[in-house]
Amino acid sequence: MPGDQPRRNRDTLSMVSDGDDVRGATLAGPCVFLLFECGRPLAGSTRHDLRELDEVAIGRASARHHAREQRDGRRVLTLGVPDPRMSQPHARLVVELDRWILEDADSKNGVMLNGARQHRAVLEDGDLFDLGHSIFLFRDPVAYDPWLDRDSSQLRAAPPGLATFATGLRRTFEDLTWISPMPTPVLLQGQTGTGKELLARAVHALSGRKGPFVAVNCGALPATLVESELFGYRKGAFSGAAEDRDGLVRSADGGTLFLDEIGDLSLPSQAALLRVLQEREVVPVGGTRPIKVDVKLVAATHHDLQALVAADRFRQDLYARIAGFVVRLPSLRERREDLGLLVASILGRTDTSPPPFSIEAGRALTRYDWPLNVRELNNALGIALALAHGASIGLAHLPEVIRQGPPAPAVQTARPPRPADADRKGELESLLREHAGNISAIARSAGVSRVQVHRWLKRYDLDPSRYR
Repeated sequence: MPGDQPRRNRDTLSMVSDGDDVRGATLAGPCVFLLFECGRPLAGSTRHDLRELDEVAIGRASARHHAREQRDGRRVLTLGVPDPRMSQPHARLVVELDRWILEDADSKNGVMLNGARQHRAVLEDGDLFDLGHSIFLFRDPVAYDPWLDRDSSQLRAAPPGLATFATGLRRTFEDLTWISPMPTPVLLQGQTGTGKELLARAVHALSGRKGPFVAVNCGALPATLVESELFGYRKGAFSGAAEDRDGLVRSADGGTLFLDEIGDLSLPSQAALLRVLQEREVVPVGGTRPIKVDVKLVAATHHDLQALVAADRFRQDLYARIAGFVVRLPSLRERREDLGLLVASILGRTDTSPPPFSIEAGRALTRYDWPLNVRELNNALGIALALAHGASIGLAHLPEVIRQGPPAPAVQTARPPRPADADRKGELESLLREHAGNISAIARSAGVSRVQVHRWLKRYDLDPSRYR
């Protein structure tokens, strides 16, 4: 499709860090996401870069599509969505004074911005607007991506857990595909419910190791039994040891050992684990000879391990052993652009084709903050599917905390511009006088493109020839 190509130039000046991975100067700009189609919950999402555009036209189409073209000197992106409740055309986004404006294109069902009907409004980072039964997300800034337009179907399909629209996180996942086959240990950090075990299983799948994936919840191991559970024991080593047991570390030999919540291990248990990692061998409780083990180590925690090291609650030498490649998994709130992608992934694992969502349920899902992250989303969708009995998923099928949602915003016709915008006309007139109406000189002085200068001139009805 037109526009379905990597970007060939970068003409913005902004710099942001997206996720933990910053490769030099990461150029940033606004993006719009088709976040969630209520009528097609398995369709996933799309991402569209706005930096090289003057307008986005959105409307109903027979199939999802996008196209970039020049119209009367304006760079226009057309987005088509197979939503029967959407008009053709339905809405447009236009840029004015470096701000993106959402406008209703005289649609039948109107435009809802953050739950309130709007005809024209300035968009802010994180705004959600629905057209028909399709929900869009506006983000500004978003880290640079070489693709102007990207559909979720173009993202890495396998293993599960490595698909994301968050640029920095995607770069980290790409690095992880190279790290996983190596013996380098991996440390996953993030809030509870962000998908650390799912990512650990992805590491195991990418490692190519033939042995099993063995998950250990370190926080659930009784302090008195840590060594016997991890390293095994010999028959008669203690009361109740009626037979030899390999232990969890030896069970993972040739595969991957996943130590979840490693920050909950006691200091004595940390010392014992350190010996195993240093020597790559275990001595079962009651045994005398060490046994060699070969495991890929993946550790995870919701704690700040460096802070625990500083507080002498986690061994620095053990931290050095496990923190070979560190991944910080952001909260779901931080990667809201992935919500539709995650919904499609979760529902795609069910045995039956999921029903459509009502727009009210779709709004509730996309506006909720998800404090318990992906785990909470997974549970909410499971509950909704069970309660809907195959019918359309409505607001009543979602947990009460999600149904309540954030307070409704006050209705407004348009958001006020930034304070600096009010003085833009005066500044532009000064530049016109200073540079005698020379557009190129004005652009260089203001640090913007010639196209941007022409936008301002049109906005304020200023004729540069009058200043020459």
